[in-house]
Amino acid sequence: MDHGLRRSRLGERLAGLEVDGLVVTRLPNVRYITGFTGSNAQVVVAADGSAVFLTDGRYGAQSSHEVPDLPRTVYRQGFPQPLVDACRTLGIARAGFERHGLTYEGWEQLTDRADGLELVPVGAEVEQLRRTKDPQEIALIDRAQGCADRAFETLVLGGGLRAGVTERALALALETAMVEAGAEDRAFDSIVAFGDHAAEPHHHLTDRELARGDMVKLDFGARSDGYHSDITRTVAFGEPDQRLREIRDVVAAAQRAGIEAVRPGASTVDVDAAARSVIVDAGHGDTFPHGLGHGVGLEIHEAPSLRWDGGEELIEGMVVTIEPGVYIPGLGGVRIEDMVEVTADGRREIPRATKELRVL
Repeated sequence: MDHGLRRSRLGERLAGLEVDGLVVTRLPNVRYITGFTGSNAQVVVAADGSAVFLTDGRYGAQSSHEVPDLPRTVYRQGFPQPLVDACRTLGIARAGFERHGLTYEGWEQLTDRADGLELVPVGAEVEQLRRTKDPQEIALIDRAQGCADRAFETLVLGGGLRAGVTERALALALETAMVEAGAEDRAFDSIVAFGDHAAEPHHHLTDRELARGDMVKLDFGARSDGYHSDITRTVAFGEPDQRLREIRDVVAAAQRAGIEAVRPGASTVDVDAAARSVIVDAGHGDTFPHGLGHGVGLEIHEAPSLRWDGGEELIEGMVVTIEPGVYIPGLGGVRIEDMVEVTADGRREIPRATKELRVL
């Protein structure tokens, strides 16, 4: 990863914000511009791309090899004063700070020590750079998805569904299978929903046991070197209710329409509408309550957001999910989700795991 180039690109954005530098406090953003993987760090970046890295004493050794290309400050009494000192070292008189990444208490502490340094709240500047992925990032997302694919094929399609297994136990087995396939960890808390529980879009795990006739909704992902994957598959344990088979066909058609709408320059609103209209035309519009998808990268939910109230244009290099669903209380639900890379000539679907309805 060329972290220096990323810092230079960030510095180029600062003139438009009328600031001399930016205080970066959100950890995913710190990682993006430095490569640091610990749980506490800050970076001050000047308009020319020069920067100072800050962390606490726990990460002195780790940061020395993860961030070898930047001056480092290892502090013991908290970051506000070292951040102000770093701004002065870089000649920054007017500093932006991530208003979405600093607590009110942190802002108070920083302001108390500013002493002539002007502080300006700014928006998601690093996140704007993170929207599009370079080839190395795409490769890591692919690797993470490969771990999830293999876990699904090995565990779910390979006989892991059995009467009496609980949602909680199946989720743990799925997450273990992803690690065994090479993932560093799960990407997020897995969703495993049996039967009527699948009617909840973001169901929380329970000890409900799997029974014949249940549809099973699995929303899961793996993480590889900090980059996430996200996939949803819905399978059947025994013959499902015919109504759910019909709903599954509607969701599959909606997802295909959404995927085919992905291309550079396409509006996120239009991509959402392409999939949503299929569900609406089938009479299930009120049962698809969430947006069609979101970006994926160093965080599981990133820009852009594919929704009816968005309006952003897709750009080559973005990785987004396409995940329509239909949820019927008392009956169950179906969601099918894949990550899609926006390419120069359209799109590329990343997961390889089958999305056909499997009766297991």
